[in-house]
Amino acid sequence: MLQTEYEFTLPKGYVDGDGNLHQKGVMRLATAADEILPLKDPRVQGNPAYLTIIALSRVITKLGDLKDINPGVMEKLFVNDLTFLQEFYRTINGGGNLLVKVKCPKCGETFEEEVDVTAPGE
Repeated sequence: MLQTEYEFTLPKGYVDGDGNLHQKGVMRLATAADEILPLKDPRVQGNPAYLTIIALSRVITKLGDLKDINPGVMEKLFVNDLTFLQEFYRTINGGGNLLVKVKCPKCGETFEEEVDVTAPGE
């Protein structure tokens, strides 16, 4: 069975208007419409970099307890969270591994580890 949704944890997290932190989320695989339809949006036509904001708001189906994931939420992400999501999007839609920073709980050493997010059942 094809896996179409992938869980993630943002490095920093989205802080909502009430000060609540939202780090865990779910992203689904993108469809052709997710990449084509935003091109008609005037915000993208005025600033092509905005395509990332709209595309991510379409494919992220869950972020913490938020009821609505929209471009406004994506605009308020910290830069390293946005970069993480862009890479995660590329990884799950193009296949391959995601390089993440991890910290050893015993010794405290930080290092990078490859995670295959497309492997079923893992």
